[in-house]
Amino acid sequence: MIVEKYSGKYVQVKEHTIDGLVWERVFLRGGLVVFPINDKGEVLMVREYRPHETPNTRIKPVTGIYEEEYDLFENVNREMQEEIGFKCDDIELIWEINNTGTINNFQKIVVARNLTPSKIPNPDGEHTIQEVIPYKIEDLKAALLNGDIPLRTSMIGIFKL
Repeated sequence: MIVEKYSGKYVQVKEHTIDGLVWERVFLRGGLVVFPINDKGEVLMVREYRPHETPNTRIKPVTGIYEEEYDLFENVNREMQEEIGFKCDDIELIWEINNTGTINNFQKIVVARNLTPSKIPNPDGEHTIQEVIPYKIEDLKAALLNGDIPLRTSMIGIFKL
């Protein structure tokens, strides 16, 4: 038996009863992680303000919710246009992470190249992106390994570049 306990914009919680045991399962909407690479070979990262997180700023790649009504190319370009003011004409899916069990979701990790300026409004507000920071790949990996930038799931794709 499956009982939905909560359903929001980004999260669903369900209870599955199997052989008399109740298993809680969380379903998150799919995610997108984009590593835009400029013509100098640098990865464009963002310093983002997140009022609901501690600490409330973080350095991260371009990220967002994967919108099922768009294909991968459209999702990548929309997120880049919102967060860093660029679009691309070349993408490469380098990893797809699928989590099943208690926490269920996926992340598509993409490299974007051949960037051109193109800005659309950020639905989280223009104040959330505080800075776009270009990193050489080696410097970004070093910052992750020495703890200057916290290693989060969204950052794991940097090791595939």
